[in-house]
Amino acid sequence: MFAVNQLGVAILLCLVTMLGWGSWANTQKLAGKQSWPFPLYYFDYAIGVFALGVLLFFTAGSFGSVGSPALENIEQAGGHAIVRALLSGVLFNIANVLLVVAIDSAGMAIAFPVGIGLALVIGTVTSYLEAPKGNPLLISLGVIFVVAAMIVSALAHKRMQRARSGANTGRGLIFALVAGAVMGLFYPHLTSAISPDFNTAPIRPGMLTPYTALLLFGVGLLGSNFIVNTILIRSSGLRYREYLRASPRLHSLGFLGGLIWMLALSCNVLASGVAGPAISYALGQGATLVAALWGVFIWKEFRGGPAGTSTLTWVMLVSYAIGLTLIGLATL
Repeated sequence: MFAVNQLGVAILLCLVTMLGWGSWANTQKLAGKQSWPFPLYYFDYAIGVFALGVLLFFTAGSFGSVGSPALENIEQAGGHAIVRALLSGVLFNIANVLLVVAIDSAGMAIAFPVGIGLALVIGTVTSYLEAPKGNPLLISLGVIFVVAAMIVSALAHKRMQRARSGANTGRGLIFALVAGAVMGLFYPHLTSAISPDFNTAPIRPGMLTPYTALLLFGVGLLGSNFIVNTILIRSSGLRYREYLRASPRLHSLGFLGGLIWMLALSCNVLASGVAGPAISYALGQGATLVAALWGVFIWKEFRGGPAGTSTLTWVMLVSYAIGLTLIGLATL
């Protein structure tokens, strides 16, 4: 299988993760502009995630001298590892549906910093406790700055809520918080199913390679989506026939969003073999900064806000940047 052994390459992959996780939601924003409901968009998203997992399993996961071939690995995989990888997909699916609801209600500039910021804190701390790697002081300071950015984002949200009496940003903030709490659990479940030091040591009996874990993650996400998203479709008064009648362009937006997100996750998991799961995940969640920049400068989500909103926005962005820099330095 293909693996990474250089720290510089691992950091580069984390940056790819940051861009991918911070940008995929633009496809949902574009779909929303064409009145394409997010439950229908999300079906194509889930298919995109699963499709890339299958592709990587039979390509990068099956060639090379490191670890074990994907098919050979899945045959010897233990039930505990399989369940944890599948569960990680289910947890992420639930959290991501809630996050998309939050984006739809409150915008990217609010939903991402709050929801993903909370997920960063939970995921980083949990991952570090399971696999301590990196400078704990710098990681802790970085997490503190991220929490501060979350608080500032909430203050900016409060100002915007007052200015937009017709917008349901309060509902969006609640969904973002719940999404972050659940999403913070998916990554530790995924990495705990992967054999430690998979890039330098033999795969431990019963444990998974990154590519097997990613495939099972996609299976868990897509499988649970038929339940979770069906509930959302019914509660929204939608029908499956509306999904089937959509144009190829609308379907492609969701599929592309899923491909982008899964590519980012794959890069992050590969980087964790060098940087460690906690640091790899935390750097990848710099997506919060990327998404906030999209929301502020491209989608103009704070346009028309009351006095002081712009200052809070910049404080939020700077705080995130400092926090992520400290977490990055923890690898040195």
